[in-house]
This record gives sequence, C-alpha cells and structure tokens, in this order.
Amino acid sequence: MSAKFPIVAVTGASGAGTSTAQRVFRRMFESLKLDAAYVEGDSFHAYDREQMRALTEKARIRGENFSHFGPGSNLLDKLEKLFRDYGNRGTGLVRRYLHTEEEGKLAGQTVGTFTPWTKLPPDTDVLFYEGLHGGLVTSEVNVARHVDLLIGVTPIINLEWIQKIHRDREERGHKPEEVTATILRRMPDYVNYITPQFSRTDVNFQRVPLVDTSNPFVEREIPTQAESLVVISFRLNSRVEADIGKLVDGIDGAFLSRPMTLVVPGEQMEAAMEATLRPAVKRLAARRKKALAEDADKTDK
Repeated sequence: MSAKFPIVAVTGASGAGTSTAQRVFRRMFESLKLDAAYVEGDSFHAYDREQMRALTEKARIRGENFSHFGPGSNLLDKLEKLFRDYGNRGTGLVRRYLHTEEEGKLAGQTVGTFTPWTKLPPDTDVLFYEGLHGGLVTSEVNVARHVDLLIGVTPIINLEWIQKIHRDREERGHKPEEVTATILRRMPDYVNYITPQFSRTDVNFQRVPLVDTSNPFVEREIPTQAESLVVISFRLNSRVEADIGKLVDGIDGAFLSRPMTLVVPGEQMEAAMEATLRPAVKRLAARRKKALAEDADKTDK
C-alpha cells in the first residue's frame, strides 16, 4: 500500500459488472481531477488466444483443469511487480490484450494477441486495475497486500453462468454444451482462486435477480437491472468507512438486511457505487496530497 501512489482494484469475473465499476470510477477520478492509469487484468494472461485454446484442449484430453481463473495461465508475478513498482515509484510495465478485430486493426496486430510491454504514463495520481486477480493471495504471490482500496463485484453464481452462457452463444457462436463444459472445467480454479478474494475486499457489490434462475443451463434472457437487487456488503474495518445510515437515507429503495449489509434496487447500482466509494477515493487523494507535500518540505529543508 502506498500514500503517494495509491492502487484501486476491482476484482470479479468477466460479465460480473466490473465494467460498470470502471465507469463509476472514471467519473469519480475525472470529477476529483485525478489522473488515473488504467490496467486490464486480461493483459496479464500468459498466453494469447490461440495458445490458450491449444493448451486448454491438451488439458482436457489429460483430464486436467486449466483456465484463466488459475495461476497457471497468468503472469501473476508480473502483476504483483506492477503493483509493487507503482506503489513505490508510480511506474511499472503494462500491455494490452486485443479483444476485438477493431482493437487488433488499430494496433496492427491479430485479435487475441498482446501489445508489447511499455511503461505506464508518467505522473499519474492513482492506478486502477479491473480484472480477475486484484485480491489474489497464493503461496507464491500476494497481490492484495499492495492494494489501497479493493472492491469485489460479483453476481450470484447462477446469474454469472446465465450471463456467460448468453454471451458465449450470442457473441462467440458457442454451443450450449461447450459453454457448460467450460464452466465445469473452470470450477476448481473459481473455487480456489476467485471466491477467496471476496473475503479480502473492503466492500462487495453482488447482483441478485428477482426472477427464476434456478436452471441457468436452459435458454433464458439475462435478468435486467430492474429485475434485480444489489447487495452491498462491507467488511469489518473496511477502508471504505461508509456512513451506512446516510446511504440508506440517500438512495431510493435502499434498506439494511444486516448492520453491515445494504440492499438497493438494481437500477440504483451505479448511484450506490458512487455514493459508497467517493468518500474513500477522496481520502486516498487527500493522503496522496499530504504525502507529496511532506516530501516537498523535506526537499526544501
């Protein structure tokens, strides 16, 4: 953790709602005049798209699990080094994973590959990470210890599966049985490496549908925000330090289900995120300003 170069990490699986969190943080950073360096977790995958397909097939044949959720397919030592370097000096090496044909065309590369490693832009105020492993701790790496504000974003598991099945069928042309096989293959890594992170976060945002999702493996529409509630759970001694009573009064339809658990209508998710997290971001900015001023005083002396 760092006073001068804070790190904010949003952890969650693809489709969980991390892009919504990034949108909220972008607005907050801009309104607070904070210049942020943005890092995508996908950029720390170890293999490009074709390599990953080949290795996944080999693992399937051997009866082994191999997925982006686990450490074997990610450069987690490089991710921890980035966080450590940024916290110490406000710098570090990053790259981008090219998800779409348009991104590949702009970069002059094939879709599903990585851009070269480059240094982060100079003189940024905060690093923002969005991806799978912002709160990861294993016997070999401890990414979470470098993070100053850790946010978990996850729907309940059946909704997460519905979103994945819908996306993979509609956007990638996968057959239902192929998507189901992927979910099963990734499950050990999900249990061992993804879910433990949500016990290390400062606050979790969990979308809960109010419609039937009992069998996510049959064709169904993704429940909308209007058909959902969002459960916001604060960890004891959370660095968010939210005024929960004020949040209840300030968000339409909000209520407490437990002393540290706020429930809001799904349509209020972005508003609730901003109301919850803005004070914490302001504290990081104030702490950075104070640390820089103290350094300047030492230099003058």
